[in-house]
Amino acid sequence: MNEVRYAGFWVRFVASLADTIFLALPIGIVIYFLSGGEWFDFAQYQQNIQAAMSGNANKALSNMPKMDRTWDIINLIVIITISIIFWRRWHGATPGKRFVHIKIVDAKTFEDIDNKQALTRSFGYIVSTLAFLIGFIMVAFRKDKRGLHDLLAGTVVIYDEDINS
Repeated sequence: MNEVRYAGFWVRFVASLADTIFLALPIGIVIYFLSGGEWFDFAQYQQNIQAAMSGNANKALSNMPKMDRTWDIINLIVIITISIIFWRRWHGATPGKRFVHIKIVDAKTFEDIDNKQALTRSFGYIVSTLAFLIGFIMVAFRKDKRGLHDLLAGTVVIYDEDINS
């Protein structure tokens, strides 16, 4: 293996943004329609936006849109499952990671991650998010560019010179 180049914060951010737009958003739309509109109360959300724009932030924050936890869980499971399928199929890359030529690998061997690492990393995203995004921000400050989810799963994100465009 050639010299390892760790993928930093911004390239990972771009990959994540692309995955959000091209994977999570379409999945969310499908889940919303499968729920018959019960997953998320868009009418309340629109009212909150109007209240906030008219200067009434207290009203906007006091009336949070109703969300159905069952559909939240279904959405989470579908996104995790599809991400793991991509990681397995494309050797540690989702479409966003593939687009910017990076991939997730085992931190010690630099080989493909296993299913346990994939699941741990997926749930590690939740931990990284709940910790005020510190789990993601730490990527910018570590020499090996590992986030909290990487540390929990024993993974690292590196550049993949072998990924074809």
